[in-house]
Amino acid sequence: MRTYLTFLYRCFRLSFVGDRRYYAWMFLLTVFVLLGINAYCKQLVHGLATTGMTDQVSWGFYIANFTFLVGMAAAAVMLVIPVYIYRNRELHDLVIFGELFAVAAIIMAMLFVTVDLGRPDRFHHLLLRFNFPVSMLTWDVLVLNGYLLLNLHICGYLIYCAYRRRTPSKVFYIPFVFVAIVWAVSIHTVTAFLYSGLGGRPFWNSAVVAPRFLASAFAAGPAFLILSLAVLDKFTSYRVSAKAFMTLRNTVAIALSISMFLLGSEAFTEFYTDSAHVASAKYLFFGLHGRSGLVPWIWTAIGLNLVAMLLLYLPISRKLPVLMVACVMLIVGIWIEKGMGMIVPAFIPTPLGEIVEYLPTMNETLVTLGIWAGGLLIYTILVRVTIPVLTGRLTHDQAFSAASRELPAGAALEKEAHA
Repeated sequence: MRTYLTFLYRCFRLSFVGDRRYYAWMFLLTVFVLLGINAYCKQLVHGLATTGMTDQVSWGFYIANFTFLVGMAAAAVMLVIPVYIYRNRELHDLVIFGELFAVAAIIMAMLFVTVDLGRPDRFHHLLLRFNFPVSMLTWDVLVLNGYLLLNLHICGYLIYCAYRRRTPSKVFYIPFVFVAIVWAVSIHTVTAFLYSGLGGRPFWNSAVVAPRFLASAFAAGPAFLILSLAVLDKFTSYRVSAKAFMTLRNTVAIALSISMFLLGSEAFTEFYTDSAHVASAKYLFFGLHGRSGLVPWIWTAIGLNLVAMLLLYLPISRKLPVLMVACVMLIVGIWIEKGMGMIVPAFIPTPLGEIVEYLPTMNETLVTLGIWAGGLLIYTILVRVTIPVLTGRLTHDQAFSAASRELPAGAALEKEAHA
């Protein structure tokens, strides 16, 4: 226990040590976090009237980001599968970064649910009235928290074993890895069922909502990992192999193709049948009765995804700069298509036929940016303390050697950080 507490203390100290780029990045994220906290305080005082949500459109920017981030968290399984099922050792260490991002993404997702509550002080009612197993919302709470604990255990155990320079015992993490694979699929499937099970919103009443969610998640998640690994490869001592980038590229290309196919299938079903429930889809893609607030959003998303998919299938995407451009395009495209393009249209028109458009307010946007900044802050700190452990510059043995040379703890950490 003493050694473990020493490990946590050294990681805590190390998170404050870095070069000027690290300090500038952390300062920028901290500023946005503080702006988000200030905006949320205003929301607590004045209520959800500070957002663009109304009685007609009760879910907006917050739930859109929640949906996107649940998928990003689930996408960590796309690294776990090739490593532990197909025994691809090239990606072994990269699994840890995927799991770390899953932790940050789940925390952000739960924060978005919290800020979406008009009265967060009444959250305990959900726990007191646990309508299990009938309520899909209860299932969502269980799977999200369970997935967070699984990822914390897997990452923490593997990193601590690397710190102690000992081989991890398969008994303590392999069973959890396979449980996490199934759990990753379940968190996004349950989220999809939460929407498609609402009979009063015909736009969501489709059997392909869950497959669409999973396909888009398995494209956007590895795409984000490509971007983060490219940054680590350039600005840190950690090196990522070209084979790892190409494996992730192939995964993203296939998942994005499936996602676009399912979107096309959904559009065909909506417009070819021309049923009474096609109004929401018409509003989304072409506008309805002169209202077209989401039309630019969805066509921008489709355009970005198509261009990204084309780039991924071309040999030019083997070059890292082009691959990164394609990843940025598809992340933005999927965020729009899966967030604003999936959540908001279900409320327009209302069951009474009203068309009340939704647009996020500045306060709502600041809260959103604050949560994203907070999540990236957590991810940055986790990666910051993980890299020295994986590269062997922060180990249990070094702690004792530094003490034997009578180096102050801060000086020892500074030497490790700037090595």
